[in-house]
Amino acid sequence: MRRQLFVLAALGAAVTLGAATSPASAATPVWQETGTAYVDSLGGGQGLASRADGSLLHRGLGSIPLDLRIKGWNHVGDPDIAQGYVFDAYQGSDTATSKMFAVTTPSGKRYEYVHTLDAGEKLNNSFASVSPDGQWLVSGEWGDQNRLQVFPAPLLNAATPRTGGALPQTPQITLDKPVRDIQGCDFVNDTRLVCASDDGSKELFPEDRPLLQVDLTHRLDGGPVTGHVTSLFALPQRSVCSGTFEAEGVDYDAARGTLRAEVVPPGVCQVATTVYTYRLQ
Repeated sequence: MRRQLFVLAALGAAVTLGAATSPASAATPVWQETGTAYVDSLGGGQGLASRADGSLLHRGLGSIPLDLRIKGWNHVGDPDIAQGYVFDAYQGSDTATSKMFAVTTPSGKRYEYVHTLDAGEKLNNSFASVSPDGQWLVSGEWGDQNRLQVFPAPLLNAATPRTGGALPQTPQITLDKPVRDIQGCDFVNDTRLVCASDDGSKELFPEDRPLLQVDLTHRLDGGPVTGHVTSLFALPQRSVCSGTFEAEGVDYDAARGTLRAEVVPPGVCQVATTVYTYRLQ
């Protein structure tokens, strides 16, 4: 969320990581790291999403269209793709009173959906994640949070305007324990999300910058739902540069069973974001 870019790239090596068991899960998920890749941070350091053909869409500060910058949308979060529609999460300046989701159709037409901040809502718009049925859009705020926000998915949910417009919240996902600095989430199935946290304090979870699992008590249906949070593993922090790393976007490609998570290395190495790939053992 906060990086400025310089020069050079990061190097990495593979590791195997295990996961904690969630009461809502039938089996213990164990994610095996299978590889690393690198993407230009300016164009892809904020997040990623998998297309139907297996290729990846990347988002970074350099990918914000000029017309949206002129309107004051100066930050793009971790995107998602659902049924060929691309969902982007935008936020404005520190004094903004709204946030915006841009939806691009398979034919390339873009529509803007603006959400006016509710009482107590933070201006951050860190990510967009669409439920597997295409009906609900999940997003999140910065800092310490006990919830994830839920909106009707623009265009895919019939309750939303057809050509952009206002986007109100629906009842939230209430988390059973607090999370901090969530940079991205993606659905693994109807009742499970994985989320990348940029929390390096080890105050809420034992891991430094943990990948979290959120198990819902039931699939999203427009009503309130509770999410049980567990920490799966610490996201890797490997680089030839030393300093503070930053966890960024996360994507689960359900068709191929592939999980990816982005980590921006410190110092001059931050020009290249590392994309770590995992598969269930």
